[in-house]
Amino acid sequence: MRHVLPDSNIHTGAAQAIKSFHSDVVSEVEKAMKENEWVVVGMGQNPVVKSARQYLKEKQIHFKYISHGNYLSGWKKRLAIKLWSGWPTFPQVFHKGQLIGGYKDLKTYLEK
Repeated sequence: MRHVLPDSNIHTGAAQAIKSFHSDVVSEVEKAMKENEWVVVGMGQNPVVKSARQYLKEKQIHFKYISHGNYLSGWKKRLAIKLWSGWPTFPQVFHKGQLIGGYKDLKTYLEK
């Protein structure tokens, strides 16, 4: 697992700011994960996100897609999702509440 700053080294004011940083966006993803077997989180204009969605469609796998902005907008919302999941890029693909990874990871996961 990645190395993160221990909670004991985070001031209470900073901890509150971290917790509330676009918490509505994180809650949206968590809710989708509870209600759907497959969830893809992405952004507009990203060809890798489009490829992941197309791959799932070709496999006839139903999924919930959540999109926030594009290269020019919505970056803070996407940052909140990245900080929450620990995954640095989009798409972020979840299966049964578990982070699978990105597009390449999705393909590997389904080919096994």
